[in-house]
Amino acid sequence: MGLSISVAMCSFNGERFLSAQLESIATQDRPPDELVVCDDGSSDGSIEIVREFAQSAPFPTRLVVNEKNLGSTKNFEKAISLCQGAIVALADQDDVWYRHKLGRIEKTFLRSGAIVAVFSDADLIDDDSRLLGLRLWNAFSFDTGEQGWFTNGRALNVLVKHPVVTGATMAFRRDLFDIVAPIPANDIHDRWISFLLAARGQVEIIAHPLMQYRRHEGQQEGLSPLLPRELMTQARSRGADFHLGEIARFRQLYDTLGKRRAYFPYAEYAQKEIERKISHLTNRARLPRSRVARIPRVLQETFNRGYWRYSAGWNSIAKDLVIR
Repeated sequence: MGLSISVAMCSFNGERFLSAQLESIATQDRPPDELVVCDDGSSDGSIEIVREFAQSAPFPTRLVVNEKNLGSTKNFEKAISLCQGAIVALADQDDVWYRHKLGRIEKTFLRSGAIVAVFSDADLIDDDSRLLGLRLWNAFSFDTGEQGWFTNGRALNVLVKHPVVTGATMAFRRDLFDIVAPIPANDIHDRWISFLLAARGQVEIIAHPLMQYRRHEGQQEGLSPLLPRELMTQARSRGADFHLGEIARFRQLYDTLGKRRAYFPYAEYAQKEIERKISHLTNRARLPRSRVARIPRVLQETFNRGYWRYSAGWNSIAKDLVIR
């Protein structure tokens, strides 16, 4: 017996790519049982595109137009809350799904009731839908070692280090959304949901591209930089303020786990890792202005493996010693 699947999509001034994404959902080998689209007050033709699609879609399609702009995180929270399927698959407005995406997701969930969420790799495309010859996981530096951690039930060890779950590739059990909501407006929905669900149970990876992920300037949260120039710009922008922002984000996760401990079997472990992450980020945020004076603190985080467990290893060491 299969599982009912809802697709939760958010739209906002996305008319350029929206039709192609809706068509890719409509032509799934395993179609969704419903599509819920929350539009965040588009001023272009997005609303009309969804309304027209709904008239001929081979599955129920519900369009909700927000009275006021909620922002991406709260808009996704609303769309998910309106879904009625056992599984919710998230969809961005500007991607393209391969025909086998939902079928593969359903098959993965049916393997075990212990699987709380799944996410996949994706092929990257540009504004003109041309393949960039790069996979999404490569762009996030989600290597085979970290993939193995997910497979072995150590997703939290990866997610406390860096976010690797892209919402557009993620699906999860709808009944668990009530224990992770509400999502703080200052966080990003996929980072919040994936971390908390990893504290709940098995987050499964699908190491194959199930979709085409569009890389363009209009994204709320873009990919990791690909060019040396982009890498340098990012490194210079991630100073004390960035680390303090991350500390605040992880404290929110810590507090949520504490308040809802009964729902998260791995809450204690997750909280301990968060404490170590915050300690590491605090040391990085408090580095002295003098490069020479930074050396003792950098060495401390090097010897205790903090840079490898909670940052980007040698790259972060070099940044703290040279760039800042």
